[in-house]
Amino acid sequence: MKKKYAVIGLGSFGYWVARTLFSSHQETIAIDMDKEKVQKINKFSSMAVIADVTNKDTLIGLGLADCDAAIISLGDDPSASTLATLYLNEMGVKQILVKAIDESHAKILRKVGATDIIFPEKDMGQKVAKTLVSPNILDFLEMTDDYEITQIGPPPGFIGKTLMELELPSRFGLQVIAVRELIPENFTPAPRADFVIKDSDILYILGRKKDIEKIRNL
Repeated sequence: MKKKYAVIGLGSFGYWVARTLFSSHQETIAIDMDKEKVQKINKFSSMAVIADVTNKDTLIGLGLADCDAAIISLGDDPSASTLATLYLNEMGVKQILVKAIDESHAKILRKVGATDIIFPEKDMGQKVAKTLVSPNILDFLEMTDDYEITQIGPPPGFIGKTLMELELPSRFGLQVIAVRELIPENFTPAPRADFVIKDSDILYILGRKKDIEKIRNL
C-alpha cells in the first residue's frame, strides 16, 4: 500500500531517507530551507519544497496533516526540530520520527509529540558492534538489485489461510522465511505449510522486488 511521507531536513541523513522512500514507490515530500539541497532531491521525491517548517501555516498548506509519517532531521537546530515536531503532532500526524542531538533534546522531543527518536551515529555504531559480536546471516546475505527481504502486513486475501493454500512460491515466486506474531507475541522462523496467517502477523518475505510489489497491491 502506498503511503505518504514528509522528510524535513535534507542533510545527508534526510536526503537518503527521502530517496529510499521514493525509490520504494512511496509518496515523498522533501522539505528544506536550502535551495541547493531541495534541487538535489527534486528528481528523487514526489515534491521538493523550500519552506520554513517553524511556521505551522506552512506545514498545513503543504498538506502534511495527511502524512502517514514524518521524518525530521534538522541537524544542529534543536529549536526548529522541536517546533516542527510540536506542530505536526497538533496536526494529527501519527508517526513522527525525529533526529535528536543529545538525550536532553530527545526528552523535549518526546514531550512535544515525537513517537520515535533517532540517533543515527549511535544506532549504526550499536548495529556494527552487535554484528561483530553476534553475526546475523541477513547482514551478510548478498542481495542483487532484483531481490530483497522485506516485512509486510498480510493483504486481506491472506488472512485465515495457510501458507500451503496461498501457494506463494508457485503464484508469485516468493518465500515466507519468518513470521512475527503480535497477538500473542511470538517469532516463527521458517513457518510450516500449515501456518495460518492472522491480521496481526508480520510476514518476512524473500523474492524479487517486482513480485513483492504485486502482493503489496492486492
